[in-house]
Amino acid sequence: MLETTRTYRAKIVNHSQVSDDLDDCGHSASKLWNVARYHAQNEWDDTGEIPSEADLKCELKDHERYSDLHSQSSQRVLEELAESFNGWFKKRKNGDTDANPPGYRKRGGNHPRSTVTWKQNGIKHDSKHNQLRLSKGFNLKNHRSDFILAEYETRPDVTVENIQQVRAVWNGDRWELHLVCKVEIPVEDAPGDNTAGIDLGISNYLAIAYDDGDAELYPGNVLKQDKHYFTRDEYDTEGKNGPSRRALRARQKLSRRKDHFLHALAKHIVEQCIDHEVGRIAIGDLSDIREDENGESRNWGKRGNKKIHGWEFDRFTTLLEYKAEEHGILVDRVSERATSKTCSCCGRKRDANRVERGLYVCESCGTTMNADVNGAVNIRRKITQNPPTEDMSNGRLARPAVHLFNQTSGRFAPSKQVSCEP
Repeated sequence: MLETTRTYRAKIVNHSQVSDDLDDCGHSASKLWNVARYHAQNEWDDTGEIPSEADLKCELKDHERYSDLHSQSSQRVLEELAESFNGWFKKRKNGDTDANPPGYRKRGGNHPRSTVTWKQNGIKHDSKHNQLRLSKGFNLKNHRSDFILAEYETRPDVTVENIQQVRAVWNGDRWELHLVCKVEIPVEDAPGDNTAGIDLGISNYLAIAYDDGDAELYPGNVLKQDKHYFTRDEYDTEGKNGPSRRALRARQKLSRRKDHFLHALAKHIVEQCIDHEVGRIAIGDLSDIREDENGESRNWGKRGNKKIHGWEFDRFTTLLEYKAEEHGILVDRVSERATSKTCSCCGRKRDANRVERGLYVCESCGTTMNADVNGAVNIRRKITQNPPTEDMSNGRLARPAVHLFNQTSGRFAPSKQVSCEP
């Protein structure tokens, strides 16, 4: 059995009865965020340093806004702010001049509804009646009950138990609950002893090469189309009081669509690996992509830095890891260094071999193949020395199968099938 966590979305059945209390908590979370944001800005202006998570908690634990929420809920707000500041600082250090620090959560005189997190000490779960008692902070208990009693409803196939966290999330129209549960999942035996290599990219989000000679490409065109559509001028309206209501909804929808794409892709890749009897996957570890060979910060240019920081390679890899684990497939993160320059047939390394974005031609041995597939083969070689069973220069590697995301079905399919659907 594999012990892991799963997050389930739940509808609040008695929404009209608890929405005011959740609004109060959401607004209080925004106020606490703003107080901490102001403190962090002063610390940055005075010292050039960002206060740590521990510093924020120590400084604000006696503040009035801290007592609006359950202590663990207030702690989580400060943790999120510290995480946001650290993320911004890393982008700034890596040359992303367009990166902005986390802003204030306020539009005019109104505070938006921030996500509120309850940890175990603030939760009581009645699984028999599908009810959750969520503790309020001291300041919100006056003349009211000490807790929010929320009745929830999930998918019929979901069993909610061993709750670790509950998050109340405003989706633009109403509150919903995200239930983080610890679960045990039966682990299957590995499908086989074969291996596969995955090269992550921007134009082609993913290229995968199997040791039986097959290779596949998964373009990221759907993600680009969604980003272009939902960040158009009429959506991306932001003034001195923050983003408009329409802009917030567009961003939320864009986030949900990207999330579904990544989940669907990870699930599809695991299914393909099962078909190819793969027991081990090597995937490029891009944690050092922002550094050059000497460990110095690498500047990809204004547009390049923006693309790199919006590229959620770590999130996809994490999704792939836990989905593959359930089927007994191991996922190894390996270095991508020089895999795009090296010929996967003869091993020679030359910058000039990559003659076009999608074409790799080796002048030494004459191999011609898709450049991303070449990288995927080299990544696969990091965990095995077994050569492919087919000719490395065959047509399948020069023109690999392309799988596209079908937004209607929410699944991936060969490009011919997707293009032929009405």
